[in-house]
Amino acid sequence: MTVIVTGASRGLGAAITQRLLKREVDVFGIARNIDGVPCDAASCDVSSYDSIKRVAKELKQSKREITGLINAAGIASMNLALTTTKSSTQKILQTNLAGTIYCCQHFAPLMIRKREGAIINFSTIAVAIGLKGESIYAASKAGVEGFSRSFAREVADFGLRVNCIAPGPIDTDLLNGVSAGQIKRIVAQQVIAVQHTKDDVCDLVELLLDPRSNSLSGQVFNVGGV
Repeated sequence: MTVIVTGASRGLGAAITQRLLKREVDVFGIARNIDGVPCDAASCDVSSYDSIKRVAKELKQSKREITGLINAAGIASMNLALTTTKSSTQKILQTNLAGTIYCCQHFAPLMIRKREGAIINFSTIAVAIGLKGESIYAASKAGVEGFSRSFAREVADFGLRVNCIAPGPIDTDLLNGVSAGQIKRIVAQQVIAVQHTKDDVCDLVELLLDPRSNSLSGQVFNVGGV
């Protein structure tokens, strides 16, 4: 039983990979740079449809039984919409939204063959609170939430579950350039007004992968609450 983790080389993707390996789960990592990824991995940019298609074909040929997909790859740019460049806008949308869709399109069929599996996509608290300075990032992740809700219905009859995790500020590279004051103001808007950790997210990932959560699909779980 193999779980695919995108963005496995850094941030939440790396933390999730480490946690699953610690639990003796077979993990297949995907990242642009796979140096140091502690499991079988493929170098791949999730924003490239053809690259994801290639990896999916290789996994199918390997006969691995895929039971999970965690789309943790993502990028952000703390900037006002009016001053965000065209190239930056396109890169954020292509990586976060299109990349998630491409992975689901190509990896979900590998789980459908077994008629069981869990897909976890990543959103952000910025969607729920309308975070100033993150409108492009929030737009990409709002798309992920909408896609996940509909996709959950499309694959439910095949035994697949699809959920979203929407963390608040977690100490990863995505917070580079975000001041302590900004983080404090975001955390203050959460129901549980503390800055959560990678471990908190990993705990939720484990729950959503577990068959005991088979009644949960099409949901968005805001870490910290909104």
